[in-house]
Amino acid sequence: MSIASLSLKLTGLYEAELLIELMLRYWKHPFADDVGFRSDLLENAAEALRMAVDGQSLILDVPAKKMNLVAAVWYVEWAALDAEGTGGLAGSPQSNQRKEWLETVRRAVPSCFCSPDLLP
Repeated sequence: MSIASLSLKLTGLYEAELLIELMLRYWKHPFADDVGFRSDLLENAAEALRMAVDGQSLILDVPAKKMNLVAAVWYVEWAALDAEGTGGLAGSPQSNQRKEWLETVRRAVPSCFCSPDLLP
């Protein structure tokens, strides 16, 4: 079973909700207190993982079948921020905080953003 498939299975567990809450709070996402945002983020991360299971690569250097839950959460927030960039929110304080969160997550757990085959 692929990493993407295993990660997709995790999205139905309470632990996935907990992971997302901890990721948002620990790395100071501006919407960390928004229950609806967290719920939508998990739902959309599950959809991203479904796409990966179907073979769609979403992040450069992360093969589709090797996509993991952390990378899927990151991807969903990156895609949402990218989509909002054309709507006049680019450069707002929240937009900047969200960009910082994306950068922080990628720096904190770089192993989630490459093929596990490349890790020692």
